[in-house]
Amino acid sequence: MAPDQPGTDRPFAIVPSVLPVDFARLGEECIALEKAGVDRIQWDVMDGRFVPNLTFGPDLVASVRSLVSVPFEAHLMVEEPGWLVPQFVAAGCDTVIVHAESVGHLHRALAAVADAGAKAGVALNPATPPEAVEYVLDLVSMVLVMTVNPGFGGQSYIATMEPKVATIRRWILERGLDVDLEVDGGVGPDTVAGAAAAGANLLVAGSALFRDPLGLDHAVADLRARAEATR
Repeated sequence: MAPDQPGTDRPFAIVPSVLPVDFARLGEECIALEKAGVDRIQWDVMDGRFVPNLTFGPDLVASVRSLVSVPFEAHLMVEEPGWLVPQFVAAGCDTVIVHAESVGHLHRALAAVADAGAKAGVALNPATPPEAVEYVLDLVSMVLVMTVNPGFGGQSYIATMEPKVATIRRWILERGLDVDLEVDGGVGPDTVAGAAAAGANLLVAGSALFRDPLGLDHAVADLRARAEATR
């Protein structure tokens, strides 16, 4: 592995975003994802202010929680999301991700996730430097590096985010922290290896999974194999 590509020895996880699915069949789609072998499901929560889109509320997440056993994570693309954290934890999300850009006091916001009974994650938009999370790494179980600008599915992967991923992975290794590193946006067969080689081990995929002509089973296995090949 090249010095600028630290890779990872942590287990890879395929994490589907359900943003591309038919919302009228949301429960069925989550069941199909679990059967295809995904490791967890991500809920992209958007408020129409932090990002220009509206998506899921906690009641909707709660309505499908009993249908599958895989863990849920809530990715809160929401301005000042503190009031929503307990609701998504109650809905069944064991990880709640807040954006560094969305709060005035990031340290406090991450502590509030832990206080609500969930694992805390912190997300970074593409233009946000890694230093924005350098001093909260001890408070989180996961860092999410956005590889698209958040708000919509189906965007193209921004490969220039890979050095950011690598920087954060090196910090995690140097400090001996038990922290996962996730990438989200444009992840598919042609891009997953770059993200994995840079140090990501949680791989969020949306459109690439659902448009695979060979089906979800193949899509999940293919992404995992391509990530594993970077070790």
